[in-house]
Amino acid sequence: MSILSPYSSLSHLEINEDNISSAAPILNRAYPVELADFIADQTEEQQRLIFNALTSEKAVLTFEYLPFFIQKLFLETFPLERSAPLLNSLSPDDRTALLEELPPEFVSLVLKHLSPEERALSIRLLGYPKNSVGRLMTPDYMTVKLNWTVQEVLDHIRKEGHDSETLNVVYAVNDEGVLLEDFRIREFLLNPLDAVIKNLADHKFISLNVTDSSESAIRLFRRYGRSALPVLDQKGVLLGIVTVDDIMELSVEEDTEDIQKGGGVAALREPYMAVSLMTLIQKRLGWLSVLFMGELFTASAMGYFEGEISKAVVLSLFLPLIISSGGNAGSQASTLIVRAIALGEVTLRDWWRIMQKEIFSGLILGIFLGTLGFLRVAIWGYAFTEYGEHWLLLALTILFSLMGIVLWGTLTGSMLPLILNRCGFDPATSSTPFVATLVDVTGVLIYFNIALIILRGTLL
Repeated sequence: MSILSPYSSLSHLEINEDNISSAAPILNRAYPVELADFIADQTEEQQRLIFNALTSEKAVLTFEYLPFFIQKLFLETFPLERSAPLLNSLSPDDRTALLEELPPEFVSLVLKHLSPEERALSIRLLGYPKNSVGRLMTPDYMTVKLNWTVQEVLDHIRKEGHDSETLNVVYAVNDEGVLLEDFRIREFLLNPLDAVIKNLADHKFISLNVTDSSESAIRLFRRYGRSALPVLDQKGVLLGIVTVDDIMELSVEEDTEDIQKGGGVAALREPYMAVSLMTLIQKRLGWLSVLFMGELFTASAMGYFEGEISKAVVLSLFLPLIISSGGNAGSQASTLIVRAIALGEVTLRDWWRIMQKEIFSGLILGIFLGTLGFLRVAIWGYAFTEYGEHWLLLALTILFSLMGIVLWGTLTGSMLPLILNRCGFDPATSSTPFVATLVDVTGVLIYFNIALIILRGTLL
């Protein structure tokens, strides 16, 4: 039977107060992950109806797979007696991620209803810095001793491994809990049962520090392709592990946030369709206001050259072409550098190499676009006498303006993310609209100053 068949029956269900009783048996037979998807597609009222119709066991299993914003909604609206079992059922790392987004006063209340063990664990994980590896880790892992045989390790796994987050990796520690080695489970399966695991160790394990940033954890997982990495304190004591599934979720969140910031939008914490209209406006209004105020400087710059524009109106015809080319070049450079920083491909130490590379690329791009602009003006000016007798000087103005503005845009777009990173800000803040606005303002100055130099005594 196809694994999707339960969900296909759910997709035809119409949920309301009148039929929820008859729908309950179908809902409780569904796979938890598919039931969670079905709940996510419903209205808030229907979501509560469905969840209240589930058995306690099915509700606990399904809650784990619900989108974060629905988990948050249920916890804030259900009685604490109902919320506590749901939180208790989550893995420690997932529970920490959920609690850190809830109001502090609510967290204090709900922690009191957790089991003593889970409450102590949650408080400990929440005590680590936000966005640190400490908040991502889970303490559910398997440890062994280096003097054990393969047989002893396998017996230990069979006895104690039921609650472990993963059995793909097993960790060898000493009596103080210091990590000595990590073993892939295949190493035990492929060696004799009487082999001492100390003889299988190469002591080349990769680890994370509990205070490392989540971004550094993402980079390590991408680099080494591990299913799990151990988390250590300053003394090398094993505190927990971070698994690849959590890193994948975090990576999607980080990439989504960077894309949103790159578009000049404050990061959304919920799916687009779940965000209210007012929240959507608030997330966009801030940057739009800043960019609008920035563009006002473009008008001020043009006002400064009002006399030149009145003498040679033809210059204004090419203004959108000129400044948009610089903005586009800057946006391209900014996107490339922001992504390179996120992937760990470049650091602040590489700023000079980046600048050299962007100078040459900016010049080549500027010459190419400038040549296109020159040919456009020259052909129209020569063939149709559209720009008067000084069409050649105008064409040269377009050529050198495009060269200068594209070069400036490329340098601005590539250096701004590095400057923001150096100042402790998110490089993604150097969004495409922000770079384009900055280059627009300065592009006007470059364009008209070049025009003054070339066209003085003729059109100006």
